[in-house]
Amino acid sequence: MKPAAHTYHACSQESVARFFREVSMRISELTDDDRIWVKERTELLFGGDFVVSRDEVHDPHKLPGFIAAEGSERVGLATYHINGDACEVVSIDSLCQFMGVGTLLLEKVERVARMHGCRKLWCITTNDNLDAQRFFQRRGFTISNVRLGGMTKIRLLKPNVPKTGYYDIPVRDEIEMEKPILADAA
Repeated sequence: MKPAAHTYHACSQESVARFFREVSMRISELTDDDRIWVKERTELLFGGDFVVSRDEVHDPHKLPGFIAAEGSERVGLATYHINGDACEVVSIDSLCQFMGVGTLLLEKVERVARMHGCRKLWCITTNDNLDAQRFFQRRGFTISNVRLGGMTKIRLLKPNVPKTGYYDIPVRDEIEMEKPILADAA
């Protein structure tokens, strides 16, 4: 009797890389121990320990969210705010860009939003943050609103926000992006 032939399925390089990322990386809910670190990261990235979106002030270190870790090392975070049927990605930060950290965090936020019955995810970035615009658009977000000169109003609350940002681009405008959340297929 001849042994059964083995069939091998070709895996894309991306799926293999994703598998190893997910095996080595742990995504967990924010704990009280993480909140000081979230506050420090917020101050570093946003020029203060709070963020403003649509004229609403958020304290990311007080919001629900997730931490990405490899071993004992924190490598990313995401915070969110659910209001009605919409979930705002208030902050997302990957310390290891282009390694899938942000994607895993965003997927976790989307899963929670879906469980809460949200119909859309949304976020705000600035005109200079081309990497964030690329990141979100590649994950199904579209530009839904542009507030020209919006950063002038934000600087009244947060004078530490720089006038020049990534790639030496003047930081002037808010770019709002959103993505519909599709119901799970049963």
